[in-house]
Amino acid sequence: MRGQAPFGVLAHNIEITSVTVQRGDVIQVGGRACRVANLFQLPHGSKQLLFESGELLTINSRTRLMAVRFLRRR
Repeated sequence: MRGQAPFGVLAHNIEITSVTVQRGDVIQVGGRACRVANLFQLPHGSKQLLFESGELLTINSRTRLMAVRFLRRR
């Protein structure tokens, strides 16, 4: 992930689950910040996250992760 947050954007640290994860969330995995590019629904409430780097991460319904979510200011 490169660059900084654009002007007029707020960054919030949030806890995410397979239910609340969204495209654009930034999750730190193995010491690297990875931005979620796409999501795929799997059985039993699990989701597969595709990062901009091309890597995949599967989380189940009990997984709890900390992420950064960017919200635009109006």
